[in-house]
Amino acid sequence: MPGSVPSVPPLPSPRHPAHALDRAFLGMERRRPDARWDAGGVAYLSGPPPSLPDLRLYVGFCLSRLPLLTSRVEGGTRRSGWRTDADFAVDRHVHEVVADGPEEWDAALHTALNAPFAPGAYWGVWLLHGHAPDRYAVCYRFRHACQDGAAAAMTFRTLLGDGEPSARPVPPKGRRADLPRRVGTAVGLAAKFASGSLVARGPRPAAPFVPTGERRLWRGRVPADALRRIGAARGGSAHDVHLAALAGTLAAWSERSRVPLPRVTALVPVDARRPDEDQTWGNRCFAVPLELPVRRGPKDRNAEGGRSGDSPLWRLDRVMARTRKLRGDTWRQAIQDMVRFMPGRPTAWYLRRVISPRVTDVMATSMPLADKGGLGDTRVTGTALLPLLVPGHLFGVGLSFFDTWAEVSFVADRALPLGESLPGLWERAVAELAQEQGPG
Repeated sequence: MPGSVPSVPPLPSPRHPAHALDRAFLGMERRRPDARWDAGGVAYLSGPPPSLPDLRLYVGFCLSRLPLLTSRVEGGTRRSGWRTDADFAVDRHVHEVVADGPEEWDAALHTALNAPFAPGAYWGVWLLHGHAPDRYAVCYRFRHACQDGAAAAMTFRTLLGDGEPSARPVPPKGRRADLPRRVGTAVGLAAKFASGSLVARGPRPAAPFVPTGERRLWRGRVPADALRRIGAARGGSAHDVHLAALAGTLAAWSERSRVPLPRVTALVPVDARRPDEDQTWGNRCFAVPLELPVRRGPKDRNAEGGRSGDSPLWRLDRVMARTRKLRGDTWRQAIQDMVRFMPGRPTAWYLRRVISPRVTDVMATSMPLADKGGLGDTRVTGTALLPLLVPGHLFGVGLSFFDTWAEVSFVADRALPLGESLPGLWERAVAELAQEQGPG
């Protein structure tokens, strides 16, 4: 068997300036060293697992296509940049967790989710096996100052996918004559989002538990075509259907757990990369607060003839009304311009505001991963996103599209009441949307 891989010869590369979002995340890490500022994903595979030395060799082989992963940030929060790490070692980044039989799988996954990074490391890979002879998993986690979800999806496609391009939407290439309009739109949108983060309408949900600092992962899945069909029938997207189902999930969870949710706002990441920026140094995602229609108000009931109960399609229509501009090219271009040109201090201020539990309650993201994937002769059979779990939030929820499935994952502190029920409630909410929508 091959031996360990102590290092990867560094590739000569220029210094890439750190983005304002990278510096903002680094600043939050320094302010809250007790919190976890990492995200990632888990791939579940069928077949015999590789050995740890073999996996280290394979990851080292792939790193030539992922120069970000062999780089590190140098400098302070104001002037910092990415440079190749001359001391990079694969052994410090690729690890192994062996479960002692099927009953120890949850403990092994818990270890991978909560293990600290090696000193100086921005990311880590954990090989999980031992619970079954023909099944294993690969967990990838990264510090958010290093990557965002779109770049992590690129990492997935490089390590485990077949390299197909991302399905993310990007605005068309603009013209110079459009610059004055783009500047005005971007400035106006920045002011809108900034003022929205300062206004708190109504009470926020009280924290229903004392955090332990230990994360748990719960999963569910539905056919991806089911989400797309429901969304297309009403002029929306699969992500809109996901958010509407999430609102229904929260309403049902609130009733079961007896945790009141007077209003819930999701923090929705928006990919702001240009068409030529599939893989970048650092972050290129913006975060937008979106109020979820968990509870119907008196005005909404009167407008619809005083119907009692909450209609799943009513929730979907409300979500679509709030995401319609986000789906359009004008707002996407404006968000792209904001991320590209906004100075560091306003960026850091906005990010601190918008992730605060005084403004948002859950992180809700979705990501197209790949049509298929594997490692050697083994095949990826399922995926789970590990969204950022913001201190003070109820949970983070991620929706990954892989093969023919839309797979939902909930990441929460283990003290969250009835956290294990969330995937089932989400699947039921999708089924209710499909039933109310009818055949089509």
